[in-house]
Amino acid sequence: MGKGGMAMVKTYEELELKDDFMFSVIMRDPRYVKPFLETILRIKIAKIEYPEVQKNIDIAAGAKGIRLDVYVEDEKHTVFNLEMQTTTARNLPKRMRYYQGMIDLNILEKGDDYNHLKKSYVIFICTFDPFGLGRHIYTFENRCSEDTTLTLNDGTVKIILNTKGTLDDVSPEMKRLLDYVDGKGVSDTFTRDLEEAVQSARQNEKWRLDYMTLQQEYRERFREGKIEGKIEGKVEILYEELHMTVAEIAEKLVISEEEVQKIVDALENA
Repeated sequence: MGKGGMAMVKTYEELELKDDFMFSVIMRDPRYVKPFLETILRIKIAKIEYPEVQKNIDIAAGAKGIRLDVYVEDEKHTVFNLEMQTTTARNLPKRMRYYQGMIDLNILEKGDDYNHLKKSYVIFICTFDPFGLGRHIYTFENRCSEDTTLTLNDGTVKIILNTKGTLDDVSPEMKRLLDYVDGKGVSDTFTRDLEEAVQSARQNEKWRLDYMTLQQEYRERFREGKIEGKIEGKVEILYEELHMTVAEIAEKLVISEEEVQKIVDALENA
């Protein structure tokens, strides 16, 4: 791996569904996000809508702004936030909590009644097992510790999907979908449709330009940090936006993994 530039970043032609940019591009189309959600949640969705929310979420998030990969609503006004996670994140639960908070802030206008909050799902698709239990799916809802049959019924659900699952705990359709995300190739009609969508997207010149522009922004921010000697800023870009591992960052910046991990811990706990 070179240390002089940022050549380790994938070219546009190399992007797969599991890459943030490609995932968000493909899921802009209801033909793909609708069956994707139906497979995960084992429900039927009549209609998918794409609310204009990103600007509000960026403002609400302030200095630690977030950009959602996929944010959609169904005909019942249930909100679905889908995020692809390819870097092992030690603080994944708090990251999900943060996303949930930003979504709620966006939904609730100033002075609105809390009853206007919509039912919401925050779904992280991980290419690693965050809990090491072999499950393909981990679903979390707020329940009473003293009586787990009692739910808080606050309308929030958090789901973590694991493409590296080993248990027989999901439908065959979902297993094939997770295998495809993990890079194991197509195995049914839907994964074939997704692969064709990815191949088609790779030929889209506008999206190619958008991706190149985004990477250029990252490079400029990286150079600014290099000029100013801000190691923390460089680590943040490489870790949070380019999804490099601690070991890869340490090699690129020629610093110890312990130093990188310390900065990463601070970022995740900020």
